[in-house]
Amino acid sequence: MDRTTTEWNLSLNVRATVLAVLLLVVGLGLWEGLDRAPLLGGGGELSEYEMLMGGADERARMPPPSAIIERAWTELSNPFYDAGPNDKGIGIQLGYSLFRVLSGYLAAAMIAIPVGFLIGMSPLMYKALNPYIQVLRPISPLAWMPLALFIIRDSEASAIFVIFICSIWPMLLNTAFGVAGVRRDWVNVARTHELSPLKTAFKVILPAAAPTILTGMRISIGIAWLVIVAAEMLVGGTGIGYYVWNEWNNLDLTSVIFSILMIGVVGMLLDLALSSIARLVTYQE
Repeated sequence: MDRTTTEWNLSLNVRATVLAVLLLVVGLGLWEGLDRAPLLGGGGELSEYEMLMGGADERARMPPPSAIIERAWTELSNPFYDAGPNDKGIGIQLGYSLFRVLSGYLAAAMIAIPVGFLIGMSPLMYKALNPYIQVLRPISPLAWMPLALFIIRDSEASAIFVIFICSIWPMLLNTAFGVAGVRRDWVNVARTHELSPLKTAFKVILPAAAPTILTGMRISIGIAWLVIVAAEMLVGGTGIGYYVWNEWNNLDLTSVIFSILMIGVVGMLLDLALSSIARLVTYQE
């Protein structure tokens, strides 16, 4: 039975992979074909933007996959070049963004997990802090940016603060939910063995709540990666968000699409890293 199930899962994975590759090839083929086909219609005066983009032949035309692949090869062959403040490689830009994301994310984890434990274990603290959480949680992280820039007066630290704000709520709420959902039988067994509250928290509650806590951390890293792009567009300077905005201002759509793909790939890798850690702490009752 187990062998049959394994073979079926293997077959399903193979078929899914083949289908995914087929869809990718068909989609890129259609994109490339539409780009090479002559544009229909036309006529009318060109806008200033269309004239900058090269006239009527560029109207409503996206860069083809071949151009994006060529740009990706150029950028990834030397990702860490530094030719000045406004001309840095994609590796350097992603490095700045990852540093900001991880700084704000880890700072949020250091506060969210202990406070989540406190809320989950104490109904009193839950009722006292819940109104503040419900008021602050729906606020867009970018709404904090002007206030952060005014108080901190540093764009780098302000971006990290925005990441901190957007990361803290999923971790805090999932930690509180996971701690509150630990089976009371397990806590009672710890009490019968006369474990201290601290030992109970680390030896019983933390392992039991770990899958839920990791789920909150996984949600937070995804939100943080989304927010850093918008934050860097606002503050400028360095980072993948600034890279996207700068290439748009240069009317280089090929680089814009390439950077969008890089944002997606890095976000996927961050999610895969946390999902792998989550599988390590998952248990079956």
